[in-house]
Amino acid sequence: MRLQHLHLLLTLAQTGSLRASAQTLNVTQPALTKALKQLEEEFGTALVVRTPKGVHLAPAGELLAARAATVVREIERAREEVTWHTQHAQATVTVGVSPAAALMLAPRVVARFQSRWPQVRVRLVDALYPKALLQLRSGELDLALGPLPATGLGPDLAVLPLTDSPEVIAARAGHPLAKSRRLVDLESASWVLTGPLHGPGDPVHLGLEALGLSPPRVMLECESFSTLLAVLPGMDAVALMPKRFFDSHGPRNGLVALPIADALPQTTIHLFCRTDAPLTLPTQRLKDGFEQEAKALRRERNNT
Repeated sequence: MRLQHLHLLLTLAQTGSLRASAQTLNVTQPALTKALKQLEEEFGTALVVRTPKGVHLAPAGELLAARAATVVREIERAREEVTWHTQHAQATVTVGVSPAAALMLAPRVVARFQSRWPQVRVRLVDALYPKALLQLRSGELDLALGPLPATGLGPDLAVLPLTDSPEVIAARAGHPLAKSRRLVDLESASWVLTGPLHGPGDPVHLGLEALGLSPPRVMLECESFSTLLAVLPGMDAVALMPKRFFDSHGPRNGLVALPIADALPQTTIHLFCRTDAPLTLPTQRLKDGFEQEAKALRRERNNT
């Protein structure tokens, strides 16, 4: 199996056409068909399903394509790193960040890193929990910052807790429950669930049932806190939100934080990286920067 075979499989997945794939790869269609046959013979199974409308990957082809994408990205990353070492060319580090991580950790870390490593381009990608870990495993991300999945992790990922992110309960200004001081006052509330079930934006973390109350009545689900900012000001609903995110965006969007005296949950922001692939030197230095910033935040909290 050659690298060209992996590019062939990925291109077929993207185009859904033998002819289009041949044009993209700048080879003849008979040559492409021959290479595909060789790859299928090597694995002893059909990798592509041919139909009158084109081609699509068979289940075995999808499994191989997922691995192929990772292999191709790793080779591209290795080529970039070697070029960076030998020619001082530009390198790129891609980091998936949750909303709280973006506000609490990224600004000072990225500023210091770019001052020290001006030839390295940093890409910050909005990381929707828990999809960021899928992107990390596939090689789309070099690092990810966010909450720990409720299901835990496999041995392919290393994880390091960085800092805690307190939560608030937010609502539009003028909401009938806006002045509530106890969780029991929210038994009749309608809730917005942000992100997946059991994620940081799920009100199940409040433990209302342990207080003898009914489970939270979720009336709307949002994929991201940015979407929540857009819809919550026009609704008679309440929602959990990272305090740092609320402080930065809530008041100017017409939201208030309920003055709840009961203890509210907090999410720990973790740093994730793969264990089956070495970090490039710039990625390692950026990872060190996030760890140092987390220590600085802990010192600041201890001194206040």
